[in-house]
Amino acid sequence: MFKKLITGALSAAIAFGASYTVVHADDELYIPMLSYRTGPFGGNGTPFANGFHDYLAMLNTRDGGIGGAKLVMEECETAYNAQKGVECYEATKGKGALVYNPLSTGITLQLIPKSPVDKIPVLQMGYGLSAAAMGETFPWTFAYPTSYWSQMSSILKYIDMNGGLKGKKIGFIYLDVGYGREPIPLLEQLAPEMGFELAMFPVAGKEMQAQSAQWLNVRKERPDWMIMWGWGAMNATAVKEAAKTRYPLDRFIGNWWSGAHADLVPVGEAGKGYIAANFSGIGTDFPALQDVIKHVVDAGKSQADPSTVGNVLYNRGLYNAVLVSEAIRAAQKLTGKTKIDGTDMRLGLENFVLDQARLAEIGLPGFTGDVKGDCKDHEGAGGVFMQQWNGSDWEKITDPISPMTDVVQPLLAAAAEAYKADKPEWKGQTCG
Repeated sequence: MFKKLITGALSAAIAFGASYTVVHADDELYIPMLSYRTGPFGGNGTPFANGFHDYLAMLNTRDGGIGGAKLVMEECETAYNAQKGVECYEATKGKGALVYNPLSTGITLQLIPKSPVDKIPVLQMGYGLSAAAMGETFPWTFAYPTSYWSQMSSILKYIDMNGGLKGKKIGFIYLDVGYGREPIPLLEQLAPEMGFELAMFPVAGKEMQAQSAQWLNVRKERPDWMIMWGWGAMNATAVKEAAKTRYPLDRFIGNWWSGAHADLVPVGEAGKGYIAANFSGIGTDFPALQDVIKHVVDAGKSQADPSTVGNVLYNRGLYNAVLVSEAIRAAQKLTGKTKIDGTDMRLGLENFVLDQARLAEIGLPGFTGDVKGDCKDHEGAGGVFMQQWNGSDWEKITDPISPMTDVVQPLLAAAAEAYKADKPEWKGQTCG
């Protein structure tokens, strides 16, 4: 069943997979939400979906939408399942969809070849296919604010700044699915070039909450640093196991999907010292967050538990909505139209500017690093910062760490070429 969220209010459910097209009024912009509140990762997907919805609902209530057009959000439950995600896409794409945020690498990989055909862009914010950062090869897919490969390079850079990489052993524990395996080619390329040894510890889905075998191997391998590409229950289990085996948690770094409140609150004091990457602000001390609380949360138009507003994943979902809304504004300005379509939205995603001045203007000063839409660069290569668990909450411990762009870019270009090598019908674009 779909839950149709119009200006923040829940309307009656409509039958899943309906084969008709809804034509929205000239003063409405349709944004499908492929969320997952159920399934093995529902505890992480729920706060993200709430943050995404609540920011757009706030714009509707406070500003009347964007550029005079109301935002119509329709939520479709995927349970983080690729097949269900594709079904959601097929059932909503004919309703005037402006952009898809798949929220799953598996779903993203299914939608990438569909988006050029249907002329609806895909925004894989902080997940998906790293090679999609190459805009000339992937005109319809966007990886703002940065790709997995760039994130990994920032993590390696942090390690290099804190004792060096050369001669060190780096352990990589990852969920053994497409998402978790995504950065492996980069690690395998960089290990000999940067002089570190790589030890990998895959975790099958059924082992997420039973990792004793992996951590026994960690004890045997004795890596100098551990990096984690985890999700859901895997994260808390890994941190607990690391603490149990007395692995130094200040040398254990999770990626930005391995460092949420949902991951560390269950661990508590035992997880003190654990580090994770992040790219969006923490807390509610931002004017825009206060407006969300006032117009949406306190007004009873949100599904969020008020205590979770400002948490890592709520704010990340909100940031996703910021990128969508800023691209809509850019598209409206460039086309002179209030009601835009997917083609216009693609133009907006290549031309928005979200710098520190603009962030302050929209009530999110210092919330994230600069991101600028670009034809060639669909990544933005925004720097990520490190945060550390103090036993009860996250604390930001570094400024944004820029990725190793000079190292990553050629690898991304090669990966993009490899992607299209067996697709003779694939169409790129030429950027000036």
